[in-house]
Amino acid sequence: MPQSHQTSRRTFLKQAATGVFAAPAFIRNLRAASPNEVVRHASFGAGGMAEADLREITNHPKAQLICVADVDVGRAEGLKKRFPELRIYQDWRQMLDRESKNLDSVNVSTPDHMHASIGMSAMQRGLHVYGQKPLTHDIYDARQLAGFAAENKLVTQMGIQVHSDVTYRTAVLLIQNGVIGKVQSVHSWSDKRWGDSDPRPDRSDPIPADFDWDLWLGVCESRPFIGSGYYHPGNWRKRLDFGTGTFGDMGCHIFDPVFKALELTAPLTLRSTGSAPNAHNWANDAVVHFQFPQTRQTVGPTIPITWYDGNQRPSKEITMPLLGDKPLPGQGSLFIGEKGAMLLPHVGQPELLPEKQFVGVSRPNLENINHWHQFVEAVRGNGTTSAHFGYAGPLTESVLLGGVATFFPNEELQWDASKLKFNNKPVADRLIRRTPRKGWEVRGLSVS
Repeated sequence: MPQSHQTSRRTFLKQAATGVFAAPAFIRNLRAASPNEVVRHASFGAGGMAEADLREITNHPKAQLICVADVDVGRAEGLKKRFPELRIYQDWRQMLDRESKNLDSVNVSTPDHMHASIGMSAMQRGLHVYGQKPLTHDIYDARQLAGFAAENKLVTQMGIQVHSDVTYRTAVLLIQNGVIGKVQSVHSWSDKRWGDSDPRPDRSDPIPADFDWDLWLGVCESRPFIGSGYYHPGNWRKRLDFGTGTFGDMGCHIFDPVFKALELTAPLTLRSTGSAPNAHNWANDAVVHFQFPQTRQTVGPTIPITWYDGNQRPSKEITMPLLGDKPLPGQGSLFIGEKGAMLLPHVGQPELLPEKQFVGVSRPNLENINHWHQFVEAVRGNGTTSAHFGYAGPLTESVLLGGVATFFPNEELQWDASKLKFNNKPVADRLIRRTPRKGWEVRGLSVS
């Protein structure tokens, strides 16, 4: 393949660590816990996905929940029934200051805009981190977290739990075993609609009791609270400052087996043919076209991968020869190879197409892996995690780049992963990182 298109995973991950500062003096002397020791754990977030994460982690017999922080303390109080000795904080910074010496690990399960600040702050105190997807809200911060975790030998895992499921692991092995031949293209989609074409309401609503709006805003600029779920707890994913849209929500899940199976690194170019976001919200019905460098699993010199969300889907011209009139699942991926195709629903067993061509093809005999318990065991010194930040960081970067592309419809953006910049669109570089609100800076992130 042409040298300009050749980017090895090893080279890319070395590039991912570029510019990461050395560990602060206050970072703890890390050691693996004894297999007999309990992992002392804390949760950033108490409801929604945070509750699911801490429940799964503490279902491990050697994990103990010590404390939790949630800006909406009413959500945390409900955990007292299961954890009577639980210490509850509203300000996550206070929890870290007071409890970090009593902890081994944390889960960061907050809205996207706070993933980086909390995750980096925890790692700087020597804590191992289970971080929800996407790893960060901004591309620069994903690079920084991945580099810091690797440099300081911290155990990390991103919350893409289907990564450990039999369905996705089977799909990865089928592709890597060459069942459909080298892959020519991939189409991935989600029917979720984390966008909003309406302007932001011009009003200020009463802030609920027990909810600290300023803490919830965190790194983002101050603004009036809007009720009826406009931000909290349900629709922040639609808002540019806080969420990452449908692609950010589901892309880290659905792109995961594509990344893993094809051994992808960073895209070379991106082009959006959907609607652009408005001043405050992500758009629905995105279509983003990527060109990635060729790998040993793909036909060269580049591999096209396309993302669709909302009402958008691969064209009938693509699907009809393989599926006929059979509808696509609401979420999933279609891998098109030299010898056939594979349809991978999210979440379901992969289907080899055309079916009659693959009758009797053997599949790997796999057992499910508990994604959360894999993290706990790695903290205890038993094995490693499969979605550590060294893998999850580059995956997140590509997903977030798709969001950037939507700001420039019908323009091809040329991405330089080594320099974290666009070669042909300097104005897009402003979307790679952002300056946090004064007083919310964290060393190693957007302000050093």
